[in-house]
Amino acid sequence: MSTGSVPFDPETGEIVEEGDASNLAELTVSELSQSIKRSLEDTFGYVRVRGEVGRVSRPGSGHVYLDLKDDKAVLAAVIWRGVAGRLRFFPEQGMEVVVSGRITTFPGQSKYQIVIETLEPAGEGALMALLEERKKKLAAEGLFDEAKKKPLPFLPAVIGVVTSPTGAVIRDILHRLADRFPRHVLVWPVRVQGESCAAEVAAGIAGFNALEEGGPIPRPDLLIVARGGGSLEDLWGFNEEIVVRAAAASDIPLISAVGHETDWTLIDYAADWRAPTPTAAAERAVPVRSELAAQLSDLAARNARGLSRAMSERHNRLTAAARGLPRPDDILALARQRLDGAAGRLMQGLKVSVETRRTRLADVRGRLSIRPIQKQIVQYRLDLARDGQNTRRAIARFLTDRDSRLGAAASLLRSISYQSVLARGYAVVRGPDDRPVTSAAAALPGMAVALEFADGRAAAHVDDDAPVKRSGKPQKGGGSDQGSLF
Repeated sequence: MSTGSVPFDPETGEIVEEGDASNLAELTVSELSQSIKRSLEDTFGYVRVRGEVGRVSRPGSGHVYLDLKDDKAVLAAVIWRGVAGRLRFFPEQGMEVVVSGRITTFPGQSKYQIVIETLEPAGEGALMALLEERKKKLAAEGLFDEAKKKPLPFLPAVIGVVTSPTGAVIRDILHRLADRFPRHVLVWPVRVQGESCAAEVAAGIAGFNALEEGGPIPRPDLLIVARGGGSLEDLWGFNEEIVVRAAAASDIPLISAVGHETDWTLIDYAADWRAPTPTAAAERAVPVRSELAAQLSDLAARNARGLSRAMSERHNRLTAAARGLPRPDDILALARQRLDGAAGRLMQGLKVSVETRRTRLADVRGRLSIRPIQKQIVQYRLDLARDGQNTRRAIARFLTDRDSRLGAAASLLRSISYQSVLARGYAVVRGPDDRPVTSAAAALPGMAVALEFADGRAAAHVDDDAPVKRSGKPQKGGGSDQGSLF
C-alpha cells in the first residue's frame, strides 16, 4: 500500500487535505515505527518466499541471520534459535531455498525482514548441487581415502547398530544375523530422519567408540549405521558433515547401510564398507555358521585322508628299504661265534693261571720258616720300646731348658722395661700421635699431650710460660733438675 506524498493520519488512516497538514498529530519515532510495523504485519502476515541465500551469520546466541536475494532485491531474514535447531540442513551461501514466515520490521535499523519458520531447498537440483559441493570439500580433506579404511573383523563377538529401534531395519538385521551366525547386538537408538537425525547418529558412533574394553557394557567389534530407503530429503541427515566426520574418526570398523542399493549418502564414502541394504550389512558382518561347519568338516576329512596317504607312503618306503637290508641274525652270527671262542679260551686261561699261582705259592711256603720271623718281631718290639723311652727323656730335658731360658729373659725384660720406671713415680709424655716426646724442643707451646703413669693416663697441654728453654736446659732460678710442663 502506497500513499505517495499525500499526508494521512496514522491513527485513523484517513487522507488529510494538504491545507490541513498542520492539524496532524505529532508522533514520536517509536510511535511511527510501531505503526509501520502493525501495518506491514497486517498486510503481509504470513508469506512464502523463494530466493538465493546471500550473507549468512550465526552468532553465539544461536540465532541465524541471512539475506535472501534475487537479481533485483535483497530481503533480510532471521531464524530464531529454537527454529534453527530443528532445521534439517543449515543454509549456506549460494543455495536456492524456499522459506515461509512472517514479515515484520526491525525499528532499530529502520528495515523490514522476514522471520523464517520453515526452510527447504528449492528443488532436488539445489540439494544435489549442495551435496556435490560438500562431497568435494570432505574428499579434499582426505575423509574418503581408501588407505584409511579398516578391514572388517571375520567374526565379531559384539556388533553395535546405530538405527531406529522401532523400524523394520533393526528387525531385518537381527533376523539375518540369527539365520547366519547369532551374535551379541547392541542398539543405539536414534532418529533416522528429521532435524536431530545427524546429531544423534554422530553421537551414537562416538558413544560406541567411547566404550572401554572390558567395561560393564561390551565394546563392539563392528558398527552398522542403517536406515531404510527414502527421498533425498529424508536421507539428508546422513549427508551432514557431523555424521561423515564421526564415521571417518571411528576406531571401530563401520558398515554404512543407508537407503536402498541406488541411494548413496556421504557416510557411504567415509565408512569402511558400504552395504546396499541393511540386510546386506548383516550378511557382510558375519559368515554363515552352517557353511563354516561344512567347510571345517571338509577340511578335517581332507586332513585325515592326507595323513593316511602320507603314512601309507612312508610304510611302503620303509618296507622297500627293509628288503635291501641283511637279516639281524646274519649280522650277529659271526660276532656270536667269535664271542663263544673267546669265552672258551678265557676259561682255559683262568684255569692255567690259577694252577701256576698255586704252584708258585707252594714253592715259596716250603722255603719259609715261621720261627725266625717270630724272634725277629720280638726283637723289633724291644728296640722300639727302648727308643721311645730315650725320646721321652730327651724331650723333657729340652722343655726344661727352654723354660729356664724363658724365665730369665722375662726377668731381664721386666728389669729394663720403662713400666718399672713408671712404678717408681715417673711419667712418660706422649704427643698427639701417641709417640713419646723425648725433648723439650719437641714440646711446642699449646700442644696437647698425654701423661702416662703406672696406673693410667692424664691429658695435659704445654704452657706458653713454661720455665724451660727449647734447648731442654732449665732457666736460672729453677728449683729442680727436671723442667715442669704445667
